[in-house]
Amino acid sequence: QVQLVESGGGLVQPGGSLRLSCVTSGFIFAIKPMGWYRQAPGKQRELVASISREAKANVQDSVKGRFTISRDNAKSTLYLQMDSLRPEDTAVYYCNTIPGGRSWGQGTQVIVST
Repeated sequence: QVQLVESGGGLVQPGGSLRLSCVTSGFIFAIKPMGWYRQAPGKQRELVASISREAKANVQDSVKGRFTISRDNAKSTLYLQMDSLRPEDTAVYYCNTIPGGRSWGQGTQVIVST
């Protein structure tokens, strides 16, 4: 049974930082391309950052230079370091495989506001 447990979100001021974690189980994490997705209120879920099983990373243009995705295959854990946060980064953040599987976690809420 696939499980994805995201954590690390919270309320942060513009310009601040957060580090998200996603602990996974139920599949062979090390061989899967993985991604961080986000869904803002009233919008569709979008892929923000991805990382191949060889740890080659890609991020969406809107977060380039601010977000860094990484993975620890030994811990089956995915990370997203978010710096220089902006109000438009406010969303619920999810991790999943690339492409997204049928199972999704509960996500972790990120609110960027003064």
